[in-house]
Amino acid sequence: MDTRNTVSRSEELSRTGIRVLDAARTELYMDMRFMGAALSSLSYEMDLSTTTVGTDAVSIRFNPAHVLRLFVEEPGKLNRTYVHMLLHCIFRHMYTSERYEDTRLFDLCADIVVESILDDMDYQCIYRVSSDYRDRWYETLEKELKVLTVERLYRYFSDEANLLDEREYEKLEREFFLDDHGFWLRMEEQKSDDPDKKDDKDKPDLDQDMDAPKGADPEGKTTEKYINPRRLQKIRNKQKDWDKEAKRLETEIETIGKNQSDKIGKFSWILQFENTNRRDYKEFLDRFKELREEGGIDLDSFDYGMYSFGLATYGNMPLVEENEFREVKKVQELVIAIDTSASCQDEMVQRFLNETGTMLLSSENFFQKIRIVVIQCDDQVQKVDVITSVEDMDKYAKGIHVEGGYGTDFRPVFEKVEELRRQQYFENLKGLIYFTDGYGTYPDKPTDYDTAFVFIEDSDYEDDKVPDWALKLYM
Repeated sequence: MDTRNTVSRSEELSRTGIRVLDAARTELYMDMRFMGAALSSLSYEMDLSTTTVGTDAVSIRFNPAHVLRLFVEEPGKLNRTYVHMLLHCIFRHMYTSERYEDTRLFDLCADIVVESILDDMDYQCIYRVSSDYRDRWYETLEKELKVLTVERLYRYFSDEANLLDEREYEKLEREFFLDDHGFWLRMEEQKSDDPDKKDDKDKPDLDQDMDAPKGADPEGKTTEKYINPRRLQKIRNKQKDWDKEAKRLETEIETIGKNQSDKIGKFSWILQFENTNRRDYKEFLDRFKELREEGGIDLDSFDYGMYSFGLATYGNMPLVEENEFREVKKVQELVIAIDTSASCQDEMVQRFLNETGTMLLSSENFFQKIRIVVIQCDDQVQKVDVITSVEDMDKYAKGIHVEGGYGTDFRPVFEKVEELRRQQYFENLKGLIYFTDGYGTYPDKPTDYDTAFVFIEDSDYEDDKVPDWALKLYM
């Protein structure tokens, strides 16, 4: 066999596939300019380990025969598949997939989420007629879950009351399948980087990917693929870029006109929901930080007067003396409210305190003198505790006893805070964090300090009635 002809044929197929994908990207860019940066974020690589097309967040891995057939026979479906893969990247599905044991169910949930967004968009370049079967499922799921996210769908279908039989499972997969998820990170594949715990004898070298190690699925469905270490590092490094792109898209969508906003459909608020859901607690705490001087040697600065005096007096001998005070941003005053109604279970409260406490107890997060007011409340304030040191916070988190157990009314907490402010108890209150399941009566009047209602994502909660002036966070 002439290897030169084989290489030439392979290069020709690759170039053809890239031209096809480039043409699709250009058409999408003309219609969906707000997606411009995302459309330019993926490179192209021919990959015969797939019979269709997929992405690992770094590049679009395509089988040239598949993309060429779509381009000729169903160009709209090729466009839709392209945006379908971009949405997987924007919602970071290929990264969150490694947290889930049931790979097949996760893949189905991810496809339902992005297809529901595409079906709600009004762009001719990605349009497809939605089937009655698909619409019935949307109606059922949105009635049960309100907002369709992978986490919520996965939890819904994992419930014994909603388990799918094999026939329905396959029907849903056929309905929503567009791309190969075999390039995604998986729980069982990426558990350890210890070479002694892996069987490497059948794996390719460091830079080579293995073509369909478990065999290519003739229908184009997902087959797991070995990801070489260097490629894996590229994929993980790319996650920060997609995090930034998701936030950039959210900001850009907020600034476009109503006509364009209507065409985007539910994408804007699902993106906002997901971005809020992924908010880092340290990032959130930045809202409550205040710049102040704190006693202690600042090794990062020195007195420039003494430095200059030393040079002027002794020639080449500067006098360096560290400043005794340093400017730092730390939490000074904060209110933590805990919903103690019957619907909030003890383990939920403990989980909130443990996760929040871990973040707050760092000595780097607090001034040496702090004031944290912890208020337990159901339909009335049950208990108020004041914490003035890191040590007090540690003891409180370990020994909290939740009181209450009736209905929920959030207003007494805010009334109590105002009472303390009138008594000039706070020097400069920065914010309030309210842990709850959301079932209760909210205050109407906005606060002049930052307020966040915190929910546990995998629990039963109601967040629709949270006032628009307050932040919603999910743990």
